[in-house]
Amino acid sequence: MTLLRSFRHLLLSCVLLAPVAGGAQSAIERVAMGDREQAALRPAVALEHYEAAITLAPSNGDALGKASRTSVDLGEHDSEKDKRQAFFLKGEQYARRAVEASPNDPEAYFHLARALGRTALTVGVRERVRYATEIRRLALHALEMDPKHPGALHVMGVWNAEVMRLNGFERFFAKNVLGGGVFGQASWEDAVSYMQRAVAVDPARLTHHLDLGRVYRDIGDPARARQQFELVLKGPATDYNDPLYQREAEEALKSLK
Repeated sequence: MTLLRSFRHLLLSCVLLAPVAGGAQSAIERVAMGDREQAALRPAVALEHYEAAITLAPSNGDALGKASRTSVDLGEHDSEKDKRQAFFLKGEQYARRAVEASPNDPEAYFHLARALGRTALTVGVRERVRYATEIRRLALHALEMDPKHPGALHVMGVWNAEVMRLNGFERFFAKNVLGGGVFGQASWEDAVSYMQRAVAVDPARLTHHLDLGRVYRDIGDPARARQQFELVLKGPATDYNDPLYQREAEEALKSLK
């Protein structure tokens, strides 16, 4: 009798666990399908697969992180302000869930910093201060776990540059009136250092060269800026937004003195 009950219990356990295992496998398959579409530069289709994976496995940190990345990619490319901001918000929401699901994964913190950073570039100084502290904290936390994370290095390079691009009054107002004390820690030296390290770790990524070129331009080094912009134009387009970055590099080259 005991043996029969044990057999029934085992059978019931298998029946209950089967959908979970099947769902997890399906989620993994959908992530793989999304990866293939992302590599083929079809992010809208990739996002559909990542979101399907999240529906099947809501705590799949890989799917959540990739859904965030792809949402931000689509937002960066979209010229309509409302749609762009909606994509950035979606990217932020997925990234926050990725951090919860994978708290020891530096990639999750990078995705969240990147999503917030894209939103911050679309708002005024007052709102930007609110984002700046969290963006810096997230990027630095990612770098604590992985000092060579190219995305987090890039975020910190852009963070320093964007703070330094504010005029003196804006920086003073942000630091002393709005409570953005971390603004006082920004410098052009750190902007250059972080961007150079991002390029060194991941030299094939065109966006690293583009933002390093912008930093060189803004500190008054047109020769090195030109070199970086030309690398963007000569490099192969391997990411969805690379053609956009190449157009921006071309415009930046025209404006160099």
